[in-house]
Order: sequence, then C-alpha cells, then structure tokens
Amino acid sequence: MLVVDDNVELVGTLHAVLMTSDLPGGAPGHPIEVVTASRADEGLAIAREHGFDVAIVDVKLPDASGVDLIAKLRAACPFGEVVLITGFASMDAAIGALRSGAFAFIPKSFRPEELLSTIEHALERVRMARERDELERRYRAVVELTDVLVVGLDADLRVALLNRKASGLAGIEPGAALGRPFLESWIPEDDRARVREALAAARAGRTPEVEAGFVDLAQAGTRSVVSSRELRSAAARRVRWHLSMARGASAEATLVYGIGVDVSERRALEKRAADAEALSAMGTLALNLAHEIRNPLNAALLQLHLMGRHVDKLAVDDETRAALRRKGEIVGDEIGRLSRLLTEFLELARPRAMLREPVALGKLVSDVLDLEQGTAANRGIVIERDVALDAAVLGDAEKLKQVVLNLVMNALEAMREGGTMRVGVAGDAGRVLLVVEDTGIGIEPTALAQVFDPFFTTKEAGTGLGLSIVRKIIDQHTGEVQIESKRGKGTRVVVSLPRGAGA
Repeated sequence: MLVVDDNVELVGTLHAVLMTSDLPGGAPGHPIEVVTASRADEGLAIAREHGFDVAIVDVKLPDASGVDLIAKLRAACPFGEVVLITGFASMDAAIGALRSGAFAFIPKSFRPEELLSTIEHALERVRMARERDELERRYRAVVELTDVLVVGLDADLRVALLNRKASGLAGIEPGAALGRPFLESWIPEDDRARVREALAAARAGRTPEVEAGFVDLAQAGTRSVVSSRELRSAAARRVRWHLSMARGASAEATLVYGIGVDVSERRALEKRAADAEALSAMGTLALNLAHEIRNPLNAALLQLHLMGRHVDKLAVDDETRAALRRKGEIVGDEIGRLSRLLTEFLELARPRAMLREPVALGKLVSDVLDLEQGTAANRGIVIERDVALDAAVLGDAEKLKQVVLNLVMNALEAMREGGTMRVGVAGDAGRVLLVVEDTGIGIEPTALAQVFDPFFTTKEAGTGLGLSIVRKIIDQHTGEVQIESKRGKGTRVVVSLPRGAGA
C-alpha cells in the first residue's frame, strides 16, 4: 500500500487502520505493507522502484496535483489502482478523477470501514488483472511455442492473429501478416470455396474441420525455380484446420480461430505409397508385356526395311518414289518412338539394384556431348562446355549417363529454331554440380510444378517419363534436382550429387 499525503496526522491514522485490518495481503499477522510519502515526486520514485497494489493519494500535494499524478503512477505500475482522497470534494472533481484513471474518489472525512471496503474492491481488481495477464502470457506462450498452426480471422476474413508456426509456413513475419486477406494470401484457389464454407459454419456456431493447401500464393505466383524436394514438400503443403468462433465484447472483437495441423508429410507418405504401388503394378505389367510388344515392333521395323527395298525397285517416277520413302520414314519414326517409350517405361517401373562405384562424371558428360554434337549442329545449336573432366561421384555410371542424356535431349528439343546449350560440371570436396542450360522456349510457371510427374509433358511427341526417370535416379544417388525456367527465355537444370567416399 502506498500512501501519498502531506498530512502527517492523517498518514499515521491511515497506517494504523491499514496495518490492523484483515485485508488480503502477505503473511499472517502482517497482511499489509504500508509505505508513505509526503510529496508527489517521492511517491512516484517509490512506485517506480518497488511498485504498489493500491495507492491512496491526496488530491492536493505540495508539489503537484494528485489527479495529475494518477497517470504517472499507473505508468510505473500498470496493475496498481489509485484511490484519491480530498477535503474539497465536488461532483466535477470526482468525475474528473475517475476519467483520469482513479479507481475511486473518497471525500474527507471518511469512515475507516468505507476506506477499507474501497481498498478491498481495488485489491480484488488488481488480483483479477494480474491473473488475467498471467493467463494471457501463458496463452501467448502456448500459441507461439505450440507445434500447431494458430490463425485468428476477423469478420472480413483478414488475419488478426498468426502464430510463429503458421507464419513460418506462410513465409511471413507475424506482424506483417496482420490485416492481410487469409484466403487470397495462403489458400489455393481450388480450396477457397470449401474453406470459406467452413468459416461460415464456424461463425454460425459450429466447429467444422477442413483440409486445404497452405502456401504463400504471392510468392508462389512469381516462382521460376522448383526442385524435386520442394515438390514433395512445400509445393504439396496441406493443413487440416479445426475452426471455432470466439465472441468478443463487440462484433469487431469476434474472431474465428483456426487450429491447424500440417498433414503434408502424411499426405506425401500416402502419395509415395500409392506411387510405389502403382509403379509396382506398372513393373509387373511392363515385364509381362515387354516381350509381346517388342516382337511386333521388331517385325514391323523389319517389314518396313524390306518395303523400302521394294520401293526402290518399283517402276514409278522419282516423285512417287520419294513420297513413298517419306511415308516409310514417318512410320519408322513412330515405331522408334514406341520403342523408346517402352524402354523408358521399363526403366521407371522396373526395380534394379544400383551400382556403387567411382564414376568420372565430367568425362561421362563430355562423351554424351560428343555423341549429340552432330544432332545439335544440324539444328543450328551451339554447345558451350565448361566441364571439369576429373569431377567424380560414387554411383551407377549407366544410370547417370541416362540422366545426362535425358537432360541434354530435353535441352536440344526445347530449341526448335537453334540456340545455345551450356553444359557445366564442377565440384568441391563434398558435392559435384551438373548444369544444363538452354535458350529454348522455357516452361510455363503453372507447368513447372508438374515436370517431375510421370507422363506429364509439354512436348507434342513427348512421353512424359524423362524427368521422372531423372528424379528417380538422382534420388537413388541421394542427390537433388532443381529446375529454373522462364517462358521464352530458356531453362536451367542443376543436378547436385554427393561426391561420396572414394570418388
């Protein structure tokens, strides 16, 4: 208890009344600690150093007005309450004191019971304020430290609260998220209708659950880089939300709270299990049909070759003979495409143990470029090399050769009207980087997230298996693939492989 009054006799009386009261306070026998001051500056210094629960302040002090002292005392001790006493009471003075933040205004002379009752009520308010603050601090700690996402949305579905877990997933600082539209900022368009319907149900008093994507759409819309690991995690981010409404004192204070659990890894595991099951079924089917498919293809190629010889012997003019040859070449190309599709299909679906031996990746890349040099020259494509021939990794040479061949072929096919392909291999003590860059047509941002999916292709005659095979092989080597592309500017693929012991 802090008593600020220059009337020595009154201060002594107050001290005696307070010390002999049964107000709730400290240890039994000494429930109240009373500290006195005769001046405003002295009382304020005590408040700043020691604090107080209730301050009893005279309106007229030698160096200041008690009313003016209220705000300073409250600033020094936010949970303390101030009771003003005065011998010159008036209605206007009482109203002014209460507006200044006083808990109560008591005119002199007052009965001890009246003062004690007022102080008891003030102490109860102090206790409740401190308990509320403690609960709020615990609540904030739980919200910030919990491993679930916590989001609070106002009536306009704008963010009023975003805890650290949610802000980390959203890629934004909690303060910067306040006021942003939640659906448009982080919920994919395909999921917005369902989430909006669930939020409306929460406002109606129900507690719905809804699962939706959760991504930073503003950032995702401008992304031109995607990696195979990102596609398996952040790009497929899924959150299961439990929604409920908390009513405030006003409509503006009423929020819908979303408690979210990141189920991305669970969904990714489910997808990988489904993919593995599908690939297993594909492998069984492929192995059973490969022999039956290859035999007719080989027979067709043989008959096509024989037909070409007969065309040369036909008694027709040169124009007709050339037309027949072109048709034969078209059929041959299509049969070749079917054969490549079967080969890629088998490679993707058929399990095969991977070798673990030193591979001179630099030399392997150089050999593939030598092999494709003629094709590039015929298409008006210049190949620029920056290959460290001594760069080596630990892995399967045949599988890595297929990776390089697929990436080089993709780059060549992307430059239909000529261009430049830059290929680099460099390494350090821990990793080796393979970079294949072209100046071709590039990939649309909407298609970039699907480039590693089996059978997804942007080419007219593509199989959609090339990059799926690349990802599978690089995953087997515990490496990483990253693709950067801009429509009309070209594509850059970076493969990072661990050098491995002995490489």
